Amino acid sequence: MTRMLSRRLTLALLLATLSPTPTLLARLDEQAALAPVAVDRLDIPANDDGLPGVGPLRRYAWFRTLWHDKRTRWATEVQQDQGAVVLLGDSITQGWNERLAAAFPGMKVANRGISGDTSRGVLLRLEQDVLALNPSAVVLLIGTNDIEEGARPDVVETNMRLILAALRDHNPRMPIVLCQVLPSSAKMKRPTPIIKELNARLLTLAKNDPQVTPVDTWRLWADADGDAPIAEFPDLLHLNDAGYARWAASLRPVLESIGVLAPVIAPTPVEPGFEPLFNGRDLTGWGYRATTEQEKAAAAKWQASDPNAAAWPFVTEPVSFDGRQASVDGRWRVVGDHIAAVTPPEGRKISQLWTTRTFNGDFVLRLEFRATPNADGGVFLRGPQLQVRDYRLAGPYTTLASYRPQDWNQLEITVKGETAEVTCNGVVIEAAFKVPASGGIGLEADRGQMEYRHIRISRGH
Repeated sequence: MTRMLSRRLTLALLLATLSPTPTLLARLDEQAALAPVAVDRLDIPANDDGLPGVGPLRRYAWFRTLWHDKRTRWATEVQQDQGAVVLLGDSITQGWNERLAAAFPGMKVANRGISGDTSRGVLLRLEQDVLALNPSAVVLLIGTNDIEEGARPDVVETNMRLILAALRDHNPRMPIVLCQVLPSSAKMKRPTPIIKELNARLLTLAKNDPQVTPVDTWRLWADADGDAPIAEFPDLLHLNDAGYARWAASLRPVLESIGVLAPVIAPTPVEPGFEPLFNGRDLTGWGYRATTEQEKAAAAKWQASDPNAAAWPFVTEPVSFDGRQASVDGRWRVVGDHIAAVTPPEGRKISQLWTTRTFNGDFVLRLEFRATPNADGGVFLRGPQLQVRDYRLAGPYTTLASYRPQDWNQLEITVKGETAEVTCNGVVIEAAFKVPASGGIGLEADRGQMEYRHIRISRGH
């Protein structure tokens, strides 16, 4: 019997056996007021006393009902959702709805988004709604409602630090995908400068943490003023179908590389006269080459002049990756039918993967590439680097209409003598790219996740 029930029975017996006087009734009312009120652990606490975190915790009537109803249902699904990939956040996450299974086929998912939630709210419900599921990964997007409530970016940063620490403590090997706060509008009480400052703080939290992979979901949509485009944010806050499709495309490569989503294999027969440079299984024929003195000088100059320059570790001795599915440092790995250069914990870090063979004379090189939002990479043609990036956001071919963001794109490089013509999806992007007479073929990674597949060459053209 609970303490509260015991007191109520006692009061009832007194009233039944005594002839209550006004004084007695007053004393009974006083004791009843002091009796503890039953608290549902899935309700929003009545006040902030003793709660973890800082900043706003919403208590509007509609939100209290939504919070309670969703969490009550989720409490009955803990066993069936064990080991799921948890998508955690507010209404933007909640809004995946039936789109979620179609976006990530075959991946066990649990949607733990609550419309209107804040970073402190997520922190408060983290243990029951997320950790209890022992998730295989967590995709986290939160913070826009904190801004609407007037919270400063450092307030959200404080809560996010606690959320990330709790996730790490629960499972130090569990991947965490951290989405930047999406653009919105000052009309929605979410001004661009505040969102940008918050996102900068989130990137600082993720930096040098190999467990956390940030995804640039702000640049993915931000227009020239940093606001949300009405075409995919009809109310300047929430996504429509096209918006969710874009978000899914940005997440898919990361989820594949961390091993929670099966990659889609797209077999492509090698054309007559071509030979594969990548066998589709391991990194045989590829490796790290020693950093040249010219590259060392370029790195020193860049890092001295630009505080945001990428880290550039030097390779002292060549390393072959024959028979291996990943480079010694884990930056390059075979995922499905492609080579993925995963997002570096440092944020930006130069890494180059080279063929162990050199190529003289004329040739045609064909390959496909895919880039996460604002990712930066490249293809080395016997030395010089062709920029291969998320062209829409990172350039330099920002007006290339044939480019498919966060999807596979075809490059064809035709070398004749010491000049190359380069096409992307059939459109010429470089008509006279200068190359030396001899050298290897290389792939580069800087920021974000860059992927390459179906790499083959035909010599003697």
